[in-house]
Amino acid sequence: MKNVVIIGGGIAGVEAAIYYRKEGFEVELISDRSDVFIYPIAIWIPVRTIDYGDVNYSLDKIAARHGFTLTVDRVMAISASTKTITLENGGERQCNHLVIAIGASKVHHNGIEHTLSICGAPEQSLLLRDKIDTLIAKGSGKIAFGFGGNPNDPSAVRGGPGFELFFNLHHRLKKLGIRDNFEMTFFAPMSEPGARMGTKALKLMEMMFKRNHFGSRYGKKIKRFEEDKVVFEDDSILKSDLTMFIPAGNGSELIQNSDLPLNPAGFIRINDYCKIEGIEGWYAIGDAAALEGPDWKAKQGHIAEVMARNSAHNSAVAYLGKAAEKQGYKEHLNILCVMDMGNGAGFVYRDDKTAKLIPMPIIGHWIKIGWGWYYKMSKMGYIPRIPGM
Repeated sequence: MKNVVIIGGGIAGVEAAIYYRKEGFEVELISDRSDVFIYPIAIWIPVRTIDYGDVNYSLDKIAARHGFTLTVDRVMAISASTKTITLENGGERQCNHLVIAIGASKVHHNGIEHTLSICGAPEQSLLLRDKIDTLIAKGSGKIAFGFGGNPNDPSAVRGGPGFELFFNLHHRLKKLGIRDNFEMTFFAPMSEPGARMGTKALKLMEMMFKRNHFGSRYGKKIKRFEEDKVVFEDDSILKSDLTMFIPAGNGSELIQNSDLPLNPAGFIRINDYCKIEGIEGWYAIGDAAALEGPDWKAKQGHIAEVMARNSAHNSAVAYLGKAAEKQGYKEHLNILCVMDMGNGAGFVYRDDKTAKLIPMPIIGHWIKIGWGWYYKMSKMGYIPRIPGM
């Protein structure tokens, strides 16, 4: 049986491990964590809608269910020329068939230690929860949420979870009857954050901001963060008792220190079939890979899963003699999410032909909660996977 090594235990890596097994490969998944953190539903940890344990899911359970091997170790080096990886505890390994799904690093900002991120290390969701609890106990304060950009690769910008947590915090403060005691401001360096969702979505977001008395600081680059403020390029200041900031993605240090083919942002260059340029048997998927496509393209979990499934299928065609056409990821590029707001949600969809944001009061929130349950159950194979989800 053909062996494959997958590095990275996030959404992309888990999907790859499951589908390589389905295609008949012997699979080893290497991850530096023993669980997968389900980031799309982590937005509810800071506002106490769900517990931290609800967002962590054991990789051991998934591995046992699907019959792949889990190795908990950290990859320290990757060499394309020798087709090897070096593990912190496991030494150097030969990998003739490798899938890189290690995610991305973050663009560095001065004073980033004064911020917390809902898309950072999982533990930061708990720190955000504690900080919010402190502000609620105080009864008033200034709250600043935002995200950054990466001019070298705009597809690596991830602002949706920031908006979701922002709206959920507003909802919680309103339920507590203290929302009017807080100044809530959203900031971003681009003049129209969320523009890739389409003009209709932008107009609806603008209406929502006005209706809920949210402030905004758009179109100014971030100079630095301080303990109680955000300082912009023109030295203007946004005071803040809590700063939640999502830096844009960047190629990880591990990848940038390798001899892999990279784009200007440090992401791995691949073809439409997710094969790394010039390296036979090696694939890259998810946030580690450089996406090609329309200007509005975005790195999202469902695209990472498409890439994972396609890599498994294409590997079976190439190395197991499967009689089928190879499958590309580009035709599946779209923006798809349910943007939760605490008391409802907005269904966001964008492709080359259409761009829409459909308000879904009340039911939208429960659909997103249901997705979290669906993710766990479908990954364990207890319920069938819904195509496209």
